[in-house]
Amino acid sequence: MKLLTITLLMTCTLLCGCCGSDCGTADASLDYAAINAQAAEQYLRPIRPGYEGRNPFWNGFAKKFIYAPAFDFDEVAGAANYRFTVVPLGEETQASWSFTADSPKAALTPVWGEIPVGRVRLTVEGLDASGKVLGKAGEREFLRDYPFTGPYTPAVRDYRQAALMGLLYIHRMPEIQYWAEHTEPDMNYRHNTYPCKIIGATIRAEALLARLLPAHKEQATRIARNAAQFLIDQSRPAGDPLAFFPPTYYKDLIASKRTENQNKTMTMEAASAGHAFLDLYDLTGDKTYYDRALGIADTYVRLQREDGSLPIKVDFVTGEPVNDACAMLHPLLRYFQRLKADYGVETYAEAQAEGERWMRDVAIRNFDMTGQFEDVTVLGLQPYENLTNCTAAPYAAYLLSKEAPSAEDLADAVDLARFSEDQFTFWDTPLTENGIKDKATPCVYEQYKYQKPVDNSACNVADAMLSLYEATGEEIYLAKGKALIDNITVVQNAVNGQIPTTWDFRPTKSDRNRTYWINCSYSSISSLLRLEKLLAERQK
Repeated sequence: MKLLTITLLMTCTLLCGCCGSDCGTADASLDYAAINAQAAEQYLRPIRPGYEGRNPFWNGFAKKFIYAPAFDFDEVAGAANYRFTVVPLGEETQASWSFTADSPKAALTPVWGEIPVGRVRLTVEGLDASGKVLGKAGEREFLRDYPFTGPYTPAVRDYRQAALMGLLYIHRMPEIQYWAEHTEPDMNYRHNTYPCKIIGATIRAEALLARLLPAHKEQATRIARNAAQFLIDQSRPAGDPLAFFPPTYYKDLIASKRTENQNKTMTMEAASAGHAFLDLYDLTGDKTYYDRALGIADTYVRLQREDGSLPIKVDFVTGEPVNDACAMLHPLLRYFQRLKADYGVETYAEAQAEGERWMRDVAIRNFDMTGQFEDVTVLGLQPYENLTNCTAAPYAAYLLSKEAPSAEDLADAVDLARFSEDQFTFWDTPLTENGIKDKATPCVYEQYKYQKPVDNSACNVADAMLSLYEATGEEIYLAKGKALIDNITVVQNAVNGQIPTTWDFRPTKSDRNRTYWINCSYSSISSLLRLEKLLAERQK
């Protein structure tokens, strides 16, 4: 019997990396019955509905909802009230859910808890006092998505082990090892075409590896230094409008070859390189990198407009904006915040405050959490056309990371986190005709323009949820954040440590061309380490 027990434990360890409580990830203290009931009640309340007057209706391009939505339907002349009718699509059923309200813009709260998961059609009709239909106020089809109903699949290995495996996978990539002897990238890894994002993340990953695994410190430091030298060599010179900014695009690959991106740069991308320089300064003590990081911050101050905003994309040489669109400022605000918190630099406090004011008075007030991706166009977009968790969730976390978040900060953070869950998070998914799930849930889609589950997006939402848990003590946020981070360990390749960037099930040919983004993997590694630390402190 003893031999059988040992054999079973060894088998579990080999397959899953841990067994039961050995993972250090189980948290039996979470009351999921209470948490699920709390979630169900919260889902009945709409998120920042336009009828409140705080912001316009933001969901004109939305594809799915977990929280009861409300839509900007027109009033019908002479209508005394409005009948809302929801019917399932693609099913031979007579089921429907209906209620009446005084306005065509009312939320679906009265019936939301009764509507099962699936695609539905909502029709709103104006009625006279006798109940006669006077006309249609509006119609909308969408996915009524799965609510949170934990617990989900627990972590299959210790969070720190998963993080180290992910770091070692990056470190051992031939294209990363190439940096040990070169100061230019190996373009066989095509994503090196995005220097700030990818090469910046390479530096950060190698600096982290050097700290966590000293046996690799010498080589990891050399790799990070050479990669940093490339960013320095490619940066705009002192005195230029974009002085010290490394480029968003390099060579003629993927999105870098598009005409609209030639000699252009995404304004917020340089902050990624700035963080990389600071990480390398922390590792080596070489002030060259610290000065470079300050140079980037100084350029941001010069670019900032009187209202606190910055352009979303500019000419890399002249600094001229490509259009009137404004950047979402969370990367810059985090950068200024780090310079003050970690290095005592007060120089950028005013610029940080002005940026916060712009985010509050414009981005939050309009509730337009638009995307700013280097591989997705920012030209010709309508308001709300490309909303993303990659703006909303990180800004929620930023608001809660302030020294003294206000009640308004907390309320905004809750709305931004719930929005990111509502629009992009999939807690579950139905079986396909092949009897399988076509994505690894729980997961998070990236943006309206890229409907795929991405690990970085899961981290965005998880980190916002963990920040809310730390700010409020409400365990529903811990449960949601933990479910997403646990799934990183589930999708991670157990035999080489790779954390896949996308979590959708694909045909073999498509899977062979699946892209891997180092910056996304670095985000996963950071989230794994954060949750490990949080749970350890919780257990004290």
